[in-house]
This record gives sequence, structure tokens and C-alpha cells, in this order.
Amino acid sequence: MFSTIKSVYIKSFYLLLITFTVNAQTVKIKFIETSDVHGAILPYDFVNDTTTTSSLAQVHSYVNMERQLGGQHVILLDNGDILQGDPLVYYYNYEDTTTTHIYAQAMNFMSYDAATIGNHDIETGHSVYDKFRTEINFPWLAANAVNTQTGEPYFEPYTIIEKEDVKIAILGLITPGIPHWLPENIWEGIEFEDMIETAKRWVPVIQKKENPDLLIGLFHSGVDYSYGGETKETYRNENASRLVAEQVPGFDIVFVGHDHAGWNFKTVNTNNDSVLILGTLSRARTVAVATVTMSFDSTLNKWMKESITGDIVEITKYRPDNHFMSKFMKNLSIIGNYVAKPLGMITKSISSKASIFGPSEFIDLIHIFQLETTDADISFVSPLSFNTRIDSGWIYVRDMFKLYRYENFLYTMELTGQEVKDFLEYSFAGWFNLMENEDDHLLNFEKDEEGNLIYSERSGSPMLVQRYYNFSSAAGINYTVDVTKHDGERVNIVSLSDGSPFELKENYTVAINSYRGNGGGGHLTKGAGIPEEELSKRVISSTDKDIRFYMMKWIVQKDSFREKKKKITPKIIGNWKVVPEKYWEMGKERDYKILYTK
Repeated sequence: MFSTIKSVYIKSFYLLLITFTVNAQTVKIKFIETSDVHGAILPYDFVNDTTTTSSLAQVHSYVNMERQLGGQHVILLDNGDILQGDPLVYYYNYEDTTTTHIYAQAMNFMSYDAATIGNHDIETGHSVYDKFRTEINFPWLAANAVNTQTGEPYFEPYTIIEKEDVKIAILGLITPGIPHWLPENIWEGIEFEDMIETAKRWVPVIQKKENPDLLIGLFHSGVDYSYGGETKETYRNENASRLVAEQVPGFDIVFVGHDHAGWNFKTVNTNNDSVLILGTLSRARTVAVATVTMSFDSTLNKWMKESITGDIVEITKYRPDNHFMSKFMKNLSIIGNYVAKPLGMITKSISSKASIFGPSEFIDLIHIFQLETTDADISFVSPLSFNTRIDSGWIYVRDMFKLYRYENFLYTMELTGQEVKDFLEYSFAGWFNLMENEDDHLLNFEKDEEGNLIYSERSGSPMLVQRYYNFSSAAGINYTVDVTKHDGERVNIVSLSDGSPFELKENYTVAINSYRGNGGGGHLTKGAGIPEEELSKRVISSTDKDIRFYMMKWIVQKDSFREKKKKITPKIIGNWKVVPEKYWEMGKERDYKILYTK
């Protein structure tokens, strides 16, 4: 009798122990996101020929440290814009196109688990990103990038990762604004659908088919849905990450990209569930980290979310990983030699700073190139760098990345004289302030209700109403900009620069980059009033490679006409000015100190 009772107690004890163990089972998962690295694989600035404090080499040190810690699983994710922005990736995009892409090698070496493609990755063209996706050992996601022939996603829509029976679904989305910025041949065969609609379609599919314990959004799109004058209701909103998190129930974490802002906050969706939103700064300066603890409830027979926390980790604190550096050190030499290739000579130093305030030698050099290359009547150019400099002497390949930052194509378009004027009115409305006297600001700064400048919390600099890369000027025409007049009444076009009359009803050929030519910044659509669907019909011709490529060829070709290397002498064309000139001079001096003097 006693032995029977004892046996029952022992069995009950073990049953309780097993039940307790199952109930107490926990799994810790750490998600690490890189985003908008823009080619910063190595801790070296090839453009300025100096070392840097952030790179994938340092991210690898941090990731390795986390992987070596006990009691957690690490999932490494990337959120796009990796193949543009650095001579290192440019070289493997367009110069060495047979070797496995350097970025694919790096990501495979780091054992990424999944990634979402970004708009600047699409910008490299089909031949680059189609090849790249065959070289990586992980899924490249974008559920809303749809193959127009099949109706299915061109890239993988989502992926499943399992850690100790915890099932994780990761849905990828890309900003749908690409057709506004890039020529169609770059993304031919792909339609970029609305992010909210796509998430509403795919989340139920994932939940029904996969029944995941965690749902992660990996969205190459920003948080501020009001950017560029858009609203919550804007169809195919460029920055819809937060809208998806709030309007599509099911997500536990949404990693964002595209805006380089470094987010870490929680919001609430329509089911009143909390959603963690995380994002990084650009060029691997930070990574976004989500730590999730899951516990198994044997009664419900399901995994429960015990805690979800977010953190932004500064990568500058970590040293480059030795193994990483050893593997890719040869590329340091290859690209170093590439960017050190001399193209020609320049007789004086030029800086992009002057471009923020009016006519400049820096911008006019690009104007001259565009007019000579296309034989267009008029050229539009914007400063693509806020603070860069090319010193007098030899011009090297690296200098082309200072002079022209992005892989835009060069279009020749047809515009009427009225559209040219309206384009410029739109540009200067966002660029210059309405000056009532010489003590006013020249630049159009953001101000609070009391008229004080609003400073960025991240950079500490005063914020401009428009980004500097939307400050478009024109060459080929003679004109003035009167800052004492209201928006829409500032630009007075006197003539074409050859002295012939400028007519509002005449048609003119215009040299313009593909970002602007596809509606980027709104100059052609909101300013000139050209319907978005009509823009492609206005394109007369396009280069087949990016502007920087042809600028290098332009300099070298000019050299070939003389026995000695041609000396490029930067000059201000002198075809436009800001009036009253005294207002401009005083406003420029004042605002220069605000922006550039610390």
C-alpha cells in the first residue's frame, strides 16, 4: 500500500516538474538591423582619402560579440540602399561586373538572414540588382515590387526563420516612390504597389499559411508620412512604414529604412496592440536592435511574447573585425587605385557651400557639362552635396563623387517657356525667404510661431523648408530672382543666353537629371504643372549610364584635344542673379555663418 502511494507521489512530482519546465521555457531572440549603409563596407572614405569611424567591418565586430553570448539567438537583417553611395560599390556595379559583387561577398561573410531591397539598389539597374540577388545566400524581400508579367512579387515577399520552435515571419516592403525618381528602363517589368494595401493582402496570407509566433516588418520606407507634402491618405505614400504598423494589425516589430533618422519608439495599431518601430542612421553609424523574450505556455500550447524592447547601438565604439578586414583588404587597394586615377586638371578650388546661396562655380561646371553633352537649350542643376570641396590641381576619379553624388541619368526633355519659368518659381519658393529688408534671412528656414529658427534635434543645425538638393538653378537663360516678391512672381527671364528672345509659348530642350525628370522634388509636377503620366512623353533622350560616368568621359575627351592635359577653369557663368543685390549679399553673409560656422 505504502509503495503504491509513494509511486503515485513520485509520478505526480515528475509530472509537475515537467509541466513547470515546459511552462518556464523561454527563448531570447535579438534582431539586429543595418540599413542605408550606402556601400560603407570598409572603414575608409575613398572620396576624401581618409579613415572613417563606421563600416560593416565594425558592425561585424558587434554582431560577432552578440553571437558569442550565451542564452540568445541573433538574427541579422538589412533594410536596403546598400549598392549606391560609395566608390567601392560603384566599381563593382559598373567597372568590374564579372566578379561576385563585393557587397554580396561581405553580406554572405557576415551571414545575413534576410534583407529588403532599397530604392537606391533599384537605381543601379536591372543588370546590377538581378545579378546581385543570385550571389547572396539569403532572401531579398519586397512584397510590393510586383512582376508585371506574372502578377507575383519580383523579389521574395516574405521569409520564415525558426529559432527553438519559435516561428518568425519577416515581410519586406519597399518605398513605392521609385517611378517618381528613376527612369523606367531601370525598373522595367516591376510595379511598385501601395505599402498599406500590400501589407493588408500579405499579412492574412502569412498568418493563415505560416501561423508565426512573431511577425516582423522590414520596410525600406521612412516614418514621416507627411514628408514632401503627403498625407495619411496619399496613395503609394513614400514613407508609409508607420502607417502600415498602425493600420495593419499583426506586426510586433517594424524595422524602417530610407530616412536615415534613427527611430526607437512604440506605437499602437487598430487592435490596440503595441508595435515597436526601429530605424538606423546611414552608413553603418548605428544599428537598430530589438530584443524579444518568448515564453511557452503549455496550457495554451503557444509561444507568448514576454517582452519586446528596442535599442540603437552606436557602431563607432567598435573596432573593425580583424577577419573581416583581412578578407577584404585587397579591395582597399583595388578601389584606392581606381579613385586615384587622374582625369584632368582644375585651376582653382571649388566648394559646394556657395551653391546653397546662389550662383556658384561648383554648379556651373555641371551646367556647362550638361549643355555641351546634350546640346540642349537650357540646363537645370541642383547642389547634391551640402559641404564638399574639390581642390585645385589634378582632378581624380574620387572628385567625381564629390561633384556628383548620385547615380542619376542625364535626360533631354522638352518643356515650354512657361513650364521653365514655373519650374524655377517652384524652386526659388522653397529656396529663398521673402525678404522685406536687408536684415531678413536669405534662405527659407523653418520657423516656429514666433518666427524663431527651428533646429534639428539630430544635427543641431537650422532646418530648411526644402532640402538643399531641391535648390535648382538654370543655365542657358538670363534671369533674375527678386527675393522681395512673393512666390510665383520672383523669376524674370530676360532672354536665352545667346541673346535670342525667350518666349513663354515656345518649346525648349532641357538637360535635367533623371530624378528631377521623373518628378522628384515636384518641380515638374507641382511646379510646372505637368501631369505625372506625361513626364515620360517629354523625354527626348537619356544616357545609358549615370551622369558621373559621362562627366569622367567628358573631362578625358577634352584632354585628348591637346598635347597637354586640359586645364578646366571653373567660372560663374553669370546668367542669373538675386536682386536686390544688397539684400542678397547681407542675407548670404548672415545665413552662411548660421549654416557653416560652429
